[in-house]
Amino acid sequence: MAGDRVDRLVRAVRERVNVVFKGRDEFDLTSGDIARPLFYLSIPIVVTNLLQTMYNLVDTIWLGRYSTEALAAISFAFPVVFFLISLGLGISIAGSILVAQHIGADEEREAEFAASQTVTFAIIASLILGTVGYFIVGDLLGLLGASDDVLPGATAYLEIISIGMVFMFAFFVFMSLMRGYGDTITPMLVMFVTVVVNMVLDPFFIFGWWLFPELGVEGAAYATVFSRALATVIGLGIMFQGTRGVKIRLEDMKPDLSYLRKLLRIGVPASIEGTGNAIAVNLMLVIVSAFPTVVVAAYGVGVRMFSVIFLPAIAVGRGVETMSGQNIGAKEQERAASATHFAARAMFVVLAAVGVLTWLGAGNIVAVFSDDAEVVEVGRLFLRYVAPTFGFTGIFHSYKGGFRGAGKTMTAALISIAMLGAIRLPVALFASQSLGYEGSWVAGLVDAIPFDPLAALLSAPIEAVAVFEMGYEGIWLSFAVSNVAGAALAFAWYMRGTWRDADLTEGATGVGAAAGTDGEAEPTTDD
Repeated sequence: MAGDRVDRLVRAVRERVNVVFKGRDEFDLTSGDIARPLFYLSIPIVVTNLLQTMYNLVDTIWLGRYSTEALAAISFAFPVVFFLISLGLGISIAGSILVAQHIGADEEREAEFAASQTVTFAIIASLILGTVGYFIVGDLLGLLGASDDVLPGATAYLEIISIGMVFMFAFFVFMSLMRGYGDTITPMLVMFVTVVVNMVLDPFFIFGWWLFPELGVEGAAYATVFSRALATVIGLGIMFQGTRGVKIRLEDMKPDLSYLRKLLRIGVPASIEGTGNAIAVNLMLVIVSAFPTVVVAAYGVGVRMFSVIFLPAIAVGRGVETMSGQNIGAKEQERAASATHFAARAMFVVLAAVGVLTWLGAGNIVAVFSDDAEVVEVGRLFLRYVAPTFGFTGIFHSYKGGFRGAGKTMTAALISIAMLGAIRLPVALFASQSLGYEGSWVAGLVDAIPFDPLAALLSAPIEAVAVFEMGYEGIWLSFAVSNVAGAALAFAWYMRGTWRDADLTEGATGVGAAAGTDGEAEPTTDD
C-alpha cells in the first residue's frame, strides 16, 4: 500500500511538471523548429541551475546573518571549491558531449557505454581530488590572503567539502549525462528535493537550533554534503534503472583505459578551462583581499548574485551544447549553427532587460544578503558597474556552448581563459592599484631622455595615470570590460567556422568501437 501511494505521488508530480515542461519524447532536437526545442531543453536547466545555486545562496544568507566574518569565510571558500571541482569536471563534460553525439547519430548502445565509463572515471577522479584537497585547502587559503579571523572558518568548511567531494562530482556527472541525452527534467526534479533538504538543515546546523550543536560555517558544509549525497543516491539509482534518460550498466563500468584516453582528449581542455577560470577567480580574490573585510563580503555577495542572474545564459549555453552535439552527430551542421546564433540573440535581449532591473534595484538586492550598511553600499556599486553588460554574457555562453557541442572544448577553454585571465585580471589589478610614478623605473626612464620637451610631454600623461586610482571600484570595472570583450571574442571565433569539421561518432560501429578498440576516430584538433 505504501509503495502504491508513493507511485501515485510520483505520477501526480510528473503530471504537474509536464504542464510546464516538455520531455525529450515531445520534441526533436535535430529537425523542425529551433526555438521551441531549445526553449524546452533550456528551461529545466535554468531551474536546475537556480536550485543548484540555492545551495550557495542559502549558505550566504544564513552565514551573513551569523556574522560578517562567516560571510567573508564563505567568500574565500567558494572559489576554492570551484577550483577543486574544475580539476576533474572535464570528464563529465566529455561524457555529455559523447552521449549527445551518439544519440544524434542514433547509437543508443554506444551512448550507454560512454555514460557508464564516464561515471567510473569521474568517481575515481573525485576520490583523488577530495583526498588531495583535504590536505591543501589551508595552504590555498593562505596563498589567497585569508585573514586570521576568516582562515579557520574557511578551512573547516573546505575540509568537510573535500571529504564529500565524491558526492559533489557524482551528481554533476548525473546532470551532465542526462543533459547530453536530452532529458533535463529529471535532474531538475532530483535537485529540487535535495535543495529543500539543504534549506531545512542549514539553520539547524549553523545556529544550533533545537537539539543540534551550533557549528557556524562548518554546519553549512555538513548540510551541503548531506544534500549532495542524497542527490547522488537518487541520480545513480535512476541511471541504473534506465527508465528515464541514459542508462548505465555495471558490466560497462569496468575501467577501459582506451576509452579513458578518448574522454581525456575531449575532457582535459574542459578541465583546463574550468581550472583556468578557477585560478583567475582565486587570483581576483587575492586582489580583493587587499581591501577591508566589507569589500570582501560585498564581492562575495555580488559574485553569488551573478551566479543567479547569469543562469539563463549558462543554461541556454548548455542547451546549445546538447542541441549542437546531437545535430552534428546527425550531420546537420547548419542547424547547429542556426541554434547557436538564435540563442545568442535571445540571451542578449533577455539579460539586457535583467541588467536594467538590477541596476535600478541594486541596493535592495544586496540588502537581502547583509544588514551591514557598508557592505550594502559597496555591493550596490558592484552591481551597478556590471549590470549594463549582462546581455554580453548571453552571447558569450551561447557561442561557447556551440563550440563544446562540436567537441571543440579547447577553443571554448581558450576563449574563457582569455576573458578572465587576459582581460579581467589585468584590468582589475591596474585599475584598483596606484601605479606610483615618482621614484619608479618609469620615472627614471623618462628622466634619462635627453630631449627635455619630449620628457615633459611623456611625464604629464604618466603622472596623470599614476594619480588616477579607482580603488576597489577598479575591480568592479574589470567585470564590465571583460564581459563585453569576451562576447566579441567568442562571436568572432565562431564565425571562422572551424567547428564544422568535428564529429566524435565517426568510425564507431558498436560498443567496442566506441571504446576505441575497433576503428575509433580521433577527435579533430581544435583550431
